[in-house]
Amino acid sequence: MELQFHGAPAPGTQAIDRAGDLLARLLASDGPMSLAELAAAADLPKSTASRLLTALERHGLVRQAGERGKLEPGPAILRFAHRGGVERHLVELAEQSLEALSRASGETINLSVPTPTGVDHLAQVDGVHFLGAGQWVGRRVAYDRTSNGKVFLAFGAADLPPGRPDLDRELERVRRDGYGTTIDELEPGLSAMAAPVRGPDGNVIAALSISGPTLRLTRARIAELAPVLCEEAEALSGRLQTTNGKRAA
Repeated sequence: MELQFHGAPAPGTQAIDRAGDLLARLLASDGPMSLAELAAAADLPKSTASRLLTALERHGLVRQAGERGKLEPGPAILRFAHRGGVERHLVELAEQSLEALSRASGETINLSVPTPTGVDHLAQVDGVHFLGAGQWVGRRVAYDRTSNGKVFLAFGAADLPPGRPDLDRELERVRRDGYGTTIDELEPGLSAMAAPVRGPDGNVIAALSISGPTLRLTRARIAELAPVLCEEAEALSGRLQTTNGKRAA
């Protein structure tokens, strides 16, 4: 299903109230919902619901689910979830893995999350070399030219940008291998690799990455580091799930 605009937006606070109601119903549901289901639940015409959901989708608050015609909470919701509950401690829980990857690689290590406008870097451990990847925290980068961005695209944490159908085969490789790479794509001489971090519900909410100059982070070196990167991403995912279980108990 592709949401389409239908007519003029509802006036003022009425549109806000209706959009908020749709979002609240989606967040409270046990799984993805269709446009028809949401419209019926909110007692709205489908055209009105479609218009409001399109606006929510544009801001990353809802997104298309894997099932055709279904909607689920979007990447902006996932990002704000980091600020409450277990995810608020994502950076703290990631420290062990960031340090372990730094020791194993000697390169720049980052923890990142998806946002509606690109990859946002939350934490970094600098490499040991004079020639490194620079400071990424506070910088936002595109999904389709970065290793962590490709991870988010591959596992449904972000939407594929228009005009990049050529990425399909690479994203399938990311899903198969469990990590993504980029070599000289964001800028010449820079390479990176990233692996997905899953939240308590199993969805990908973050990524751990290793980045450095291509002259050091060669394809052979990437292959050597892939097992430890995936292992630390899985370990962080486990800590998130364990912490959530303790808090729920």
